[in-house]
Amino acid sequence: QVKLVESGGGLVQPGGSLRLSCAASGSISAVSAMEWYRQTPSNLRELVAGITFGGSTNYLDSVKGRFTISRDNAKNTIYLQMNNLQRADTAVYYCKAEIKQESLPWNDYWGQGTQVTVSS
Repeated sequence: QVKLVESGGGLVQPGGSLRLSCAASGSISAVSAMEWYRQTPSNLRELVAGITFGGSTNYLDSVKGRFTISRDNAKNTIYLQMNNLQRADTAVYYCKAEIKQESLPWNDYWGQGTQVTVSS
């Protein structure tokens, strides 16, 4: 079994910062790309940021310069440092990972989500 667990969400004022973490655990042979998505109150799901095993990154235009994705391959963990948060960043944030288990094909796994609320 594979499990992704996110943490680090919460309530923050506009202009504040939060750091999200997502750790993959279980019977894992390899992890490839890992990504952060968010689902807004209007039900829009967006790819916020992604990072390859080698460290190449991509970002949603609206978060460039404010969010930074990073990963620790030894821990199968990714992070999302979110600075200068704005009300439009309010959403449930989910991580997704491409994971290989022994004798099984590559598959996508999702975490349970963590709420980020930006409000004064």
